[in-house]
Amino acid sequence: MSTYAVASPELLQKARTVKLLLLDVDGVLTRGDLVYTDQGEQTKTFNTLDGHGIKLLQASGISVAIISGRDSPALRKRLSDLGVENIHAGVHDKKPAAEQVLQKLGLSWSQVAAMGDDWPDLPMLIPAVFSCAPPNAHPEVLNRVDWVTRQLAGQGAVRELCDLLLKANGHYDVLLQEALQ
Repeated sequence: MSTYAVASPELLQKARTVKLLLLDVDGVLTRGDLVYTDQGEQTKTFNTLDGHGIKLLQASGISVAIISGRDSPALRKRLSDLGVENIHAGVHDKKPAAEQVLQKLGLSWSQVAAMGDDWPDLPMLIPAVFSCAPPNAHPEVLNRVDWVTRQLAGQGAVRELCDLLLKANGHYDVLLQEALQ
């Protein structure tokens, strides 16, 4: 496992049941900055490590869903490139959106990991079996999650969580060996 994805045996045990990762976008997949062009278009910067982690999760049978308060063409393009199909963007009440994904996939909250950074994410973080936040999340979120990444939002935090989930589910070493061949 990567040297920065360190978790206790108890947390790894909780993560072992995960079949779905719910992610917020701004402040999780991005640094949380909102950048607009002169034409009023929103731009986003994504980290390639995070993207590859999402691909690895999906390849190992762990689904990924996005539940974000904002929507943008840049977000849709990035998620399309990553093959993420479960997208709820422009959603302000995140728990019902998450429950729609759970119902669609036939899963329960006991099979969900979730990562968020601010109050609107709490309704999907609290019921998840494994909740996570980047270290630059709001203090009220940091006080309520199971695990805080070492990497910052938009700078590898999602990859760190992906690595942990892959390790907990026994996929990390197999995928690494495939990459080394």
